[in-house]
Amino acid sequence: MELRHLRYFRAVAEELHFGRAAQRLHMAQPPLSQQIRQLEDELGVALLVRSTRRVELTPAGADYLQRAVAILNSVDAASRQAQRIADGRQGNLAIGCVGSATYSLLPALVRALSDELPDVDVSVRGEMLAPAQIAALASGDIDLALLRMPIDTSGLQVESIRSDRLIVALPHDHPLAHGAPDATVDLALLGGDDFIVHAGGGKSIMHGVLSAAAGRAGFVPRIRHEVEETSTLVTLVAAGVGVALVPEPTSALGVPGVVYRPLDTNDEVELAVAFPDGRRTPLVDRALTVLRRVSTSSTGR
Repeated sequence: MELRHLRYFRAVAEELHFGRAAQRLHMAQPPLSQQIRQLEDELGVALLVRSTRRVELTPAGADYLQRAVAILNSVDAASRQAQRIADGRQGNLAIGCVGSATYSLLPALVRALSDELPDVDVSVRGEMLAPAQIAALASGDIDLALLRMPIDTSGLQVESIRSDRLIVALPHDHPLAHGAPDATVDLALLGGDDFIVHAGGGKSIMHGVLSAAAGRAGFVPRIRHEVEETSTLVTLVAAGVGVALVPEPTSALGVPGVVYRPLDTNDEVELAVAFPDGRRTPLVDRALTVLRRVSTSSTGR
């Protein structure tokens, strides 16, 4: 038995006329009658009662029709789903994201993906440092990683999607927190402050960014706390524990007690998307298209 036998039977059973069924199937009537006979012979059951005037379903034929239609509908649905998956319009997409983009870019990206790819199940893992994201890419736990440059890892395709200005997060009572919101801060003036930074030891790109920026300003930063999450970092700034250099989108957190000021150096940090070599699927391509568009309109430069 083949699927074509079920399709032939459905046409005859719905038309109750071999001539009309043959026209519907774009075939001649004799071969159609032969195929239905073969189906009945294989089943050992009469599905149709034929007379010179009409065709009727037997009770077994009526039941078989319901089951045949269900099977054919299921096969058609599976075919449509396979086509949508192959076209990148259906499936599962897991995205990892650094803390600063979690609060600015990620909400807009997920919303846009939901609008444009409603049949894609999108899951997100925010507040992930770069090494954790790279490990998750390698294990297949995530499909796309949004992380800070530079990325020195083989086996990944990396695309820079935007540059974010580096700013300083200050406790509201810090001397440099007063004045106009767009007043720039000389980083050298922070040489005597305690710094809060994302965990070092190869765990965070931003740890290296702070060290490099402070070095250009002529001092070695005095690190008071190392944290894993951007939300914790900003909360400690609000508590007056220290100051922090952060990408500008971090200000989207809006934690009370924190004042953000631009630096006079206009330093920037790049945000990139990465995914493993050999795993660029149609769904990943569609997600990248949405990401490029959303990244230009969300917070950042």
